[in-house]
Formats: sequence, structure tokens, C-alpha cells
Amino acid sequence: MDSTVDRASTAVLLMDLQNEVLEMLPYADRRQSLLANAWAVLEAARAAKLAVFHIVVQFEAGYPEVNPRNKSFSGLKAAGRLQKGSAGAAVSRAVAPVAGESVVTKVRVGAFSTTNLETLLRARGISHLVLAGYATSGVVLSTVRWAADMDYALTVVADACADADEEVHRVLTEKVFPRQATVLSTQQFKSLLGAG
Repeated sequence: MDSTVDRASTAVLLMDLQNEVLEMLPYADRRQSLLANAWAVLEAARAAKLAVFHIVVQFEAGYPEVNPRNKSFSGLKAAGRLQKGSAGAAVSRAVAPVAGESVVTKVRVGAFSTTNLETLLRARGISHLVLAGYATSGVVLSTVRWAADMDYALTVVADACADADEEVHRVLTEKVFPRQATVLSTQQFKSLLGAG
């Protein structure tokens, strides 16, 4: 991301910041830090009038979307997690959507797979995505790869992302993502928008 932000063509994607997903992040202080930074990104995006998309993973009753060969999602099915309409599948109140913000539901890891996100972004003329969420090695990595292949400009707000494995998070944000995205801190992102 350069020193200016084209607000009309930039969108913030807050991904998988749902109650039951966040429970998978070890240590309450890490969850609180992630949510505080995600809130700061969201607050700055709202003040700058950027488009905001909340990406969530949710399943229908009975989990018809889950193939038994899918290790991750088979575990969620067995545990009865992330069913549509459940409190666990809801976005955390700390970063809950407000009127005018899109909620995009997926049944796989990445924000684009199994969703209409691409259509929504193109309809609004969005060409630059700012990514935040949990987990860095899950939805963030999958979304970076897919979006880069579709020629989006990308920014990852590193401290508004987290992973259960801190070393994996570090390697991705310091060594892998910079090949396809600009990696910033929450404070750097806010400063670009004139909010910090």
C-alpha cells in the first residue's frame, strides 16, 4: 500500500472473527489483542467510509456442506460447531457488523471459495483489499493467495490477524505475505487513513 488510499476502491475484509472460531485461539490475552486491533481497523475503515465485508463460516443443520474427507470441517461437524443461527457462529460483538456492511457466508476456508464475494467486490469497483482475521494460516493465507491470483492489491494488517501457532503467524506475515501484499500494523493502517 502506498502513502495514499483510494477510498472508493478499497474494502476491509474482517474474516472469521466469530465466537466459536475465536475460542480456538489459545490464551484470552491474545484473543483480546486480536479483537482490539480488529476493532481499531474497523473503526478507522468506518470513519474513512471504506467498504467493509464480514466473512463468516457457517453450516446448515446437519452439515450437508461438509465432505468426510475434509479434516478441518469434519471436526467442526463432529463437535456441532458453527451452525447457522447459533451464538457460536455469530460475529464477536466487539466487531459486529452494522447496517450497510455486507456479511458473506462461506463453507470453506478462503473468503472467495464458495461465496459471492468476487461479484460483490466487482459490483462496487473494489480493487484493493485490506485483510484482518483469524487464522493467519487459514482464511488469511487462503484469501491472500486467491486474491493475488485475481490481481487485487492487498494489504494485510498483521497485528489484526492471529494464529494458534505464533511462529507460523510470524513466518507468514514477515516472509510469505510480503511477496504478494503490503504488510502493515494497525497503527500504520490507521495513519494512512488519517485516523492515527
